Amino acid sequence: MADFLFEIGLEEVPARMISAAEAELLRRTLALLGKEALLPEEFNPLTDAVSYSTPRRLAVLVRGVREQQADITEETTGPAVKIAFKEGVPTPAAEAFARKAGVAVTDLRTITTPKGEYLAATSVKKGRSAAEVIAGELPKEVGAIYWAKNMYWRPGKPERFVRPVLWIVCLLGESVVPVTFAGKTAGRASYGHRVLSSGEPFEIVAPESYLAQLEGEYVIADVEARRHKIRKALDHVTRTVAGARWREDEALVDSVTHLTEWPAVLLGGFEAAYLELPEEVLVTVMRDHQKYFAVEGAGGKLAPHFLAVLNIELDATNEPIIKQGNERVLRARFNDARFFWEFDQRTPLVERVKLLENVTFQKDLGSYAAKSDRVRSLAAQLASVAVSRGAVVDAVAVGEAAKLAKTDLTTELVKEFTELQGIIGGLYAKAQGSSVTVADAIYDQYLPASAKDGIPRSAEGAVLGLADRIDTISGMFTLGMEPTGSKDPFALRRAANAVVRILVESGLPLTLSDVLRVAETKPEVAAKLQAFFAERIEFYLREGRGQAYDVVKAVVAAGSDDLRDVVARAEAVTSVRGGEDFIAVSAAFKRMKNILDQARAKGESIPTSVSTALLSDDSEKTLESTGGFVASEVEALRAKRQYNEALLQIATLRPAVDAFFEKVMVMAPEADLRANRLALLSRTVADFSRIADFSEIVAQG
Repeated sequence: MADFLFEIGLEEVPARMISAAEAELLRRTLALLGKEALLPEEFNPLTDAVSYSTPRRLAVLVRGVREQQADITEETTGPAVKIAFKEGVPTPAAEAFARKAGVAVTDLRTITTPKGEYLAATSVKKGRSAAEVIAGELPKEVGAIYWAKNMYWRPGKPERFVRPVLWIVCLLGESVVPVTFAGKTAGRASYGHRVLSSGEPFEIVAPESYLAQLEGEYVIADVEARRHKIRKALDHVTRTVAGARWREDEALVDSVTHLTEWPAVLLGGFEAAYLELPEEVLVTVMRDHQKYFAVEGAGGKLAPHFLAVLNIELDATNEPIIKQGNERVLRARFNDARFFWEFDQRTPLVERVKLLENVTFQKDLGSYAAKSDRVRSLAAQLASVAVSRGAVVDAVAVGEAAKLAKTDLTTELVKEFTELQGIIGGLYAKAQGSSVTVADAIYDQYLPASAKDGIPRSAEGAVLGLADRIDTISGMFTLGMEPTGSKDPFALRRAANAVVRILVESGLPLTLSDVLRVAETKPEVAAKLQAFFAERIEFYLREGRGQAYDVVKAVVAAGSDDLRDVVARAEAVTSVRGGEDFIAVSAAFKRMKNILDQARAKGESIPTSVSTALLSDDSEKTLESTGGFVASEVEALRAKRQYNEALLQIATLRPAVDAFFEKVMVMAPEADLRANRLALLSRTVADFSRIADFSEIVAQG
């Protein structure tokens, strides 16, 4: 056994791509070693394999790799003896079989099979060395890593990779494995930090010394160690400002972790006068444009400081110079933001509505002015439905917000800082005298943009967000531009995820069909939209609510229009699914559905009602009467959305169902009995499938 190390050195890789590629390299490496029988039986991927990355390298280390494949003994059967030998002399068939098996003709055996006597051979396939396997197969795995963008960098050469390959290290124990990829052959030479190290290559002695040797060259290859160092440094530096704390931002921590090899944190400051600008603008400039962390005071208000994570060692000589440079850059960005803020105010949002005619939404769907008109109409319809069901929604405010929602696209501030789209519209609306309701609806229109975001704060914002997204989704589907596979250039899945979350979490009394109905699409497009949203609902239940796959399938099969109801039913099924009676009843429902499906496939006629006169066995009479009683109880509980209690009631059917299947043959030879029993099963399934399709539930081990 030997430890295996593979490192591929690159020009700087975009931070957003590193994490997924690191995980994929590890996954592909382990899959290769496993497929080639180079991992021992006791191998544990959680403890015996690890991946590393920095902006300039991807690496994997696998402990305890076999250095040689085991020999494989193969038994093969050849031609019939009567064909292989003529008068005791081997024929060409026997000789060809011997060559294929890698043995001499004299080593062939005769075996007796049900078809007669045949030749057989025992051959030993010599195992290859791990070095041979890795050198031959690993380059294919590296080349197959997915990157959002690839590049060519060697004229006339076929390989494409995210960035040019600069070096490769590949060691099995202390021995070099000569892996070749992109014109580079692996050795043991790696490189340290681009600035802090000498710049000369250094040799990795063995896999176990990898981390320590890199650290000696100012590289922390372990991502979590780097992340921990950054967080500790942020805490430490912030404590130099009395009462201050850095604003927690996990996404930014992740980004700077993948931008650095030897991180250090610098505290900078800016003039307090800039705090007169909206906080959202200042934070966006610091976070999205400079990768700076915002600093806030004890009350949560933004403080005139920032934290920069650098990829360099700080000392008394360079720190003041670097600090001054970062402050100068930030000051320039803030000055731009202040100029745009003041310049934009000269043209109120109301006067910008007409300017939207010159801003294209999509070439076949027209301008943003046309989109705003559509959204305004859709929002009015949705607000009307919600109000008719008792919701408090200011329809006038919704209309005003829809009218102004996209006007900030014409502002200089949004052109410069596109991340602030919607937010700037809300801030400008408030500054220009719009009501808080209108301003907040505009501000929140793009929420939720991700799984971590909240939904719009108000009913008006929720209605506006629904209208905007369903207009986009239905318009793109009408043009045949729905997502396919991993491609979703218009982010329609994200928009649909937001629709689902708003319908579930906003409290608006709107269903999915309400939203789809106002879109007024053609029947064939409506069918596609239904299927698309069913997929998004299942995604939300699994990823957003942590529901098991079978539970999701069960509740969606019972109806997925009222999304809050779907969530409630899923949670109820999850809470009772472990009960012995519930498991038994679920299995029985699966059996019932299978019997019914098979009967329909055979052309059996299933009556719509059960004839009590044809119930001959006590067990079927009991199922009919008990089922009817329990069904009425369940329906009453279902109407009140008391799903846990309803499911427990359904579980009480177990004795009646068990007795029925034990004593009754459903597919009786008598046509009338058979039809009546099928009708009883059909009614039972229908009566109890309005909460979930229990046949989808998988028994837990």
